[in-house]
Amino acid sequence: MENCEEQSRLLEEEKLYKGEKEPEQKEPQEAEVVTGLPVASSVVGAPAPRTPWASSLFACLGSNDEFCSSDLEVCVLGSLVPCMLYGSNVERLNPMPGTFANHCLGYSSLYFLGNFFFNSNFLAPCFSFPMRSAIRRRFNLQGNGEAFARSVGCSGMVESEESRERCDSACDFAVHFCCHPCSLCQEGREVRRRFPHPGFTRPFQSMLPPSEQVMAP
Repeated sequence: MENCEEQSRLLEEEKLYKGEKEPEQKEPQEAEVVTGLPVASSVVGAPAPRTPWASSLFACLGSNDEFCSSDLEVCVLGSLVPCMLYGSNVERLNPMPGTFANHCLGYSSLYFLGNFFFNSNFLAPCFSFPMRSAIRRRFNLQGNGEAFARSVGCSGMVESEESRERCDSACDFAVHFCCHPCSLCQEGREVRRRFPHPGFTRPFQSMLPPSEQVMAP
């Protein structure tokens, strides 16, 4: 009897090895139900929402900081010596040797040429408006075109990012050309709230981690 059972088992294994008999397939089980909150899928490469400027275009008076720099000082520099304010803005954004002198001299040359030949300062804004675009892109700030579109309720009018950037760049030039001192002051307040002056440096204190403690036997 045992020999018959063993022969039948060997025969079944031989058939299974040769492919004559399909292995038994398991019945499909019901899908498991997972309870809980759904995980929100994040879209890779989605643009981050833009933030507004730290102050409005005409906010001349406001806060003071710890580096002896106030909004009143920015307003005075933008009204009387805009070349120094422009050079200071660029220096805070790009603290490289000679940044202040190069940009201040370039701005001053166009400022005096425009006022001497045409009695108007319209050459310097053509030189300084790219800095406003650089500040806006670096800190992901709202452009004047986007801010105006949001205020009138047609923010979805410009869909593509490239078209929005062209519109904001044109608005940067328009703001510098029409409200040049105010635009320089707004940029000055923005960079001063984010960066200290390169000449003022804080003492750096290095902190070492605590030594590893070993328990005594």
